[in-house]
Amino acid sequence: MPRYALLIEYDGRPFVGWQRQADLTSVQGTIESALARLEPREHTIAAAGRTDTGVHGRGQVAHCDMDKDWDPFRLSEALNYHLKPAPVAIRACRRVADDWHARFSATERRYTFRVLSRRAPETLEKGQVWRVVNPLKLEPMREAAAYLIGQHDFTTFRSVNCQAHSPVKTMTEIRIEEVAALAGTEFHFHLRARSFLHNQVRSIVGSLEQVGSGTWDPIDMKHALEARDRAACGTVCPGVGLYFMGVGYDDDPFADFASGVG
Repeated sequence: MPRYALLIEYDGRPFVGWQRQADLTSVQGTIESALARLEPREHTIAAAGRTDTGVHGRGQVAHCDMDKDWDPFRLSEALNYHLKPAPVAIRACRRVADDWHARFSATERRYTFRVLSRRAPETLEKGQVWRVVNPLKLEPMREAAAYLIGQHDFTTFRSVNCQAHSPVKTMTEIRIEEVAALAGTEFHFHLRARSFLHNQVRSIVGSLEQVGSGTWDPIDMKHALEARDRAACGTVCPGVGLYFMGVGYDDDPFADFASGVG
């Protein structure tokens, strides 16, 4: 069965998350239903990472196995036709080796979290950013984020429902930008690691927001990390504002694609 890698974009607002759930609308289930329109049978696709309710995807990667030897461009066009009107798009499709795996072949994952700082409620950006009322200071957040770089036990920033075997992860990058947007002042938190724990990004950004607002001092982030206690975590951000931006592979099937997800 020919295997294909899919580069996927989606608006997470109408979905219960990536993972298929009985009688609920998921991103995985929506794509599998579109595949069944092309080849009528049960389809199961595997993704580089699962996203929660309301979380968006700009560079999610999944793979599917087909009976027919499809031209990759025609497969992506056909899927996009059958995905309408769901807010899901196949940005690119590539034929890959039979043993290539969207999850297990990945060497890194990249997320971005958008925080909007303004008192007025968000309107046009609703469901796409996390709005906070208090002004945020950039440099204290950067100072606090530095404590999380490298290999650590991230139990404090791990959901109690996390199924990972170990809380030890290596954080490669946390880069924070202040962006002057039309809607107000935005802060973009870019996080990169080989893999993440459940709710790790949302927990880290929520704690960094407490530093930016002055509720925490930067050193409090170090203390929270060393506590290895979920109770020491700051605010956990909602899913809105979180974007799965991209996946790294040693043999990247989309290396020739100007993805803009880096």
